[in-house]
Amino acid sequence: MSLVRALVRGRLKVYIGSAAGVGKSYRMLQEAHELCRRGVDVVVAFIETHGRRETDAQVGDLEVLPRLQLEYRGVMLEALDLDGLLARRPAVAIIDELPHTNVPGLRHAKRWEDVLLLLDAGISVITAMNVQHLESLNAVVQQTLGLAVRETVPDWVLSRADQVVNIDLTAADLRQRLTEGKIYRASQIPLALENFFTEEHLTTLRELALREVASSVDREREGIVRRETGRHATAHASVDRIMVGMASRAPRSSVLLQKASRIAGRLNSDWYCVYVQTPQERADRIDPVVQRRLVEHMQMAQRMGADVVKLEGTDVAGLLCQFAMEHGVSLIVIGQSYRPWWLRTIRPSIMDRLVHNRFGLDVQVVGAEAPPTADVTQAFAQGRTNG
Repeated sequence: MSLVRALVRGRLKVYIGSAAGVGKSYRMLQEAHELCRRGVDVVVAFIETHGRRETDAQVGDLEVLPRLQLEYRGVMLEALDLDGLLARRPAVAIIDELPHTNVPGLRHAKRWEDVLLLLDAGISVITAMNVQHLESLNAVVQQTLGLAVRETVPDWVLSRADQVVNIDLTAADLRQRLTEGKIYRASQIPLALENFFTEEHLTTLRELALREVASSVDREREGIVRRETGRHATAHASVDRIMVGMASRAPRSSVLLQKASRIAGRLNSDWYCVYVQTPQERADRIDPVVQRRLVEHMQMAQRMGADVVKLEGTDVAGLLCQFAMEHGVSLIVIGQSYRPWWLRTIRPSIMDRLVHNRFGLDVQVVGAEAPPTADVTQAFAQGRTNG
């Protein structure tokens, strides 16, 4: 029986919210009690109550897995006991703060990597995160809200969730909870109200959370249709795959990747990051700094769930179009050309050739000052080509 269970992948449920204090941890503990009453074997593997009385009280008589006590640079830190949890093998594990960075020296660098291992071991996981920690939203949050988010979760991890649930709270209600001392200590409240917990910030994050959950519902619907009928859902019948044309020296490569990831997520499409290596950019010729940055962007694309492909040749636009046609790509995302206009009149740029391609491929050009929050899916759905 244990061997059969090990072959069955656990299920992943993610509670997502707009900010701290909306009630994600509280709701996870509520669900744990509900599961226990139904006879399900549940363990609270790691919960972060932040000293909130309501959340502390909600733990109640649930089984709590002891935490690891680790010393790092002279400071005692607590961590999820992954090996202890694997040995305990509950049916369901409650694990808070999915984006958390683990203490150096543990098996994985990130908690979401622990969760993936548990799922593969047949243990279902209920977890939680705030929407701003989604990797593809990093630039959006940075540019629109001025918030630096250092701990992120790759989009493909969230796309593997069997269920994504939004814990929704209006900006006014969340600020009220903050002033009542239900989120932070009294000394932290004035600064929080002036900075992160402003009406504008909370409203924007709430919209992002609602949109992300809506996208997950589309992905779930697509999966159901595919399992039951063997075909794609009709809502996405006109949309195929997305591709980013990656340049080695593009200053906004990260924005291109984040934009493509968001489009692919909303349209429930696979996507590629394709780089064409010309003879001038061979390993023995390319500038080391440029090469290092290119590798970093390729790794970023992989973390976001893209298939990264390197082609070789001199006709960059031609190779990109050929790849798109062979792999069912219907939208190409590229950066704006920075060549002088007079030079482009003499010899068309790669961007110009892609925009005016003869294959009917749609092209989205990301300009130097294009805001990451721009929603391009509507333009794409209407068949417009930007350039």
